[in-house]
Amino acid sequence: MPSLTHGLSRIRYELAGPENGPAYVLINGLTQYVEIWHPYRDALVSRGFRVAIFDLLGQGVSEKPSLFINQDDQVQVVSDLVAEIGGGPIFISGISFGGVIALRYAIAHGDTIAGLVPISAFAEVSPQLYLLGKAMMTGLVLGGTNYLMDLLFPMNLSNAWIGPHMKALDAAKRRGWLLNDVYALQNLMESFFDFEPLTPQLPSIRVPTMILNGEFDFLTPRPLQETMRVNIPDSALVIVPNAYHAFTLEKPALTADLLARFAQDVMAGRWHGKQSIWVAPEQPGGDIVPFPAGFDHMRAIPIHLPPAAAEHRETPLP
Repeated sequence: MPSLTHGLSRIRYELAGPENGPAYVLINGLTQYVEIWHPYRDALVSRGFRVAIFDLLGQGVSEKPSLFINQDDQVQVVSDLVAEIGGGPIFISGISFGGVIALRYAIAHGDTIAGLVPISAFAEVSPQLYLLGKAMMTGLVLGGTNYLMDLLFPMNLSNAWIGPHMKALDAAKRRGWLLNDVYALQNLMESFFDFEPLTPQLPSIRVPTMILNGEFDFLTPRPLQETMRVNIPDSALVIVPNAYHAFTLEKPALTADLLARFAQDVMAGRWHGKQSIWVAPEQPGGDIVPFPAGFDHMRAIPIHLPPAAAEHRETPLP
């Protein structure tokens, strides 16, 4: 198992794919670990990409410092990993907490990457997100990692995904308990509570940027994505239908397809973000279409109902 060294800390990582191919660095969210990205690694490698995945400092098999973990340290780890990759153009993507690290990296080291994909991310901590974070921290302190994950599953995932996977949740919780330490997670979460907004620095991100947001994400809802869209010059917001916060777990094939297509568009000179707004397809390979004109993109995606369903919906109340 290869590892990087940051100070006195060891960082676990995996690297797969052709040496000179375009590369993706994928950054975990809170409580996540390398294995969660394996479907992405396989899908992207099959399309000619090199893929780097790693456990953040304080998570998974990487070192778990007993004191405060600064987000700048996480950015430096990404920088070390990018240096390790070398070769072709490099794209950075991260989910939630990992999306914040990706944004910070693009602000500090934008000249080293070809593109950026923040997923369910944020550049500011809204009052709602702050209170949710405090509730999760209280759950972690009083109930441990098992209770934190009990909170995270319904916050992050849809009924459509949770229902068929109910019997597997205990095993997932056990793996999270084995790979994550209460104190290390607490240290990671504490970095949110003195979070300085990144918004003033977003215009310095000059690389092509695809912002991915689940249609029904209530942890990092559309207003937080809008902050990134209007401040990153070459950005586009792509809304993923019927998706919640952690749609990277629910829809790995679709999300990997969107990542690959974005990178291919950038490398072919086809990407023109123009701070535009799009709707992702329901399935991999489908069309990415402009958000319908005349509708408010801060709300859910408007859908034309089949005639029978529309007639039923429009029946007036008695």
